Amino acid sequence: MSTMRTVVVHKIASITQACGLSHEIRIAPEIPCEEGVVLVVEILNSKANYNTLELTSGRMAKVSRGDIVVGALGHRKALFGYSGHIPESLKPGDVVQMLNIGGVLGICDSATQDKGKPFDCKVLGTVLTFPYLGERIGVPARVGYKALDYDAPLVMRGVPVVALAGTCMEAGKTAAASAIIARMRHRGLVVDAFKATGVSLRRDILAFEDSGARRTMIFTDFGIVTTTEKCGPALTRSMLTEMASGKPDVIVFELGDGLLGTYGVQSILADPAIKEALTAVVLSANDPVAAWGGIKILRERFGIEPAAVTGPATDNQVGVDMIRDQLKVEAFNAISNPADLGDFLIAKLGLPNPGEAKAVGA
Repeated sequence: MSTMRTVVVHKIASITQACGLSHEIRIAPEIPCEEGVVLVVEILNSKANYNTLELTSGRMAKVSRGDIVVGALGHRKALFGYSGHIPESLKPGDVVQMLNIGGVLGICDSATQDKGKPFDCKVLGTVLTFPYLGERIGVPARVGYKALDYDAPLVMRGVPVVALAGTCMEAGKTAAASAIIARMRHRGLVVDAFKATGVSLRRDILAFEDSGARRTMIFTDFGIVTTTEKCGPALTRSMLTEMASGKPDVIVFELGDGLLGTYGVQSILADPAIKEALTAVVLSANDPVAAWGGIKILRERFGIEPAAVTGPATDNQVGVDMIRDQLKVEAFNAISNPADLGDFLIAKLGLPNPGEAKAVGA
């Protein structure tokens, strides 16, 4: 593109990790308004809270007025946080908002009071990549390492699977998944882990890595910024198959958002092949009534018997006893009793106990 120019950026959001961008970037004024298109924007305001950005390194960096930032177009429908959509058209100088701390850019439709107003961002242009060897022909950069195959098959190779589902956002799914991974790794098992649904942010899979997961993936790797009912099953089948090919002892994955959200959890749990592959489903719930509702949905809508309940509903013995006595499901707190939760699942799955000395990645 003859009108391309070079800009130096301050911060590169984690959503663009697969692009391998440097801080000196070529941009163009023509902007395709499609999910995953990578943009450079200038931050127009400062914020006292919810004012950080996850970088490609995984670090969280404070964002301030005047920062030149790289993010990507996407939508978001969050119960706690900003919701917004991709605009029909954009040109340099137009204003969009930053919809999450992973660098998702769009037009904000709704915000929760605790987060305040989002960052306003002046669009500078589309980031260009140059895929044609020896030619300076730039094409708009897009997130992800590969395109999603919506007809992706599911090949499990006999690997058992633990899925974490929640009653809503912030119900303790990531903490529980991390606790399970850590205990399994402590017991000498090789664990691979991924996040199947949500809005692009690598924080959760980085937590899985910190807990000992050998390999991690997230839907963003397939060019999806925000998951939906349409893409959720294909994403899950793709990541399950990819990870099963590495023959781990077990795969653990988190279903971001809640059972009633818009990010595709329901379509995943309703997929016959995926449901058959699930060895155990752990429900994270904020309180006993949420646990009751989540269990009821799993049993009646999807024909899934939850293996255990965790989350804030189990923060003390009262909640644990309520769930065990009234709902007839085991309950463990992932923060105070992580070993008990992990050991229960290891036994339920019939996993081997190769010993704590097994080498990472063996």
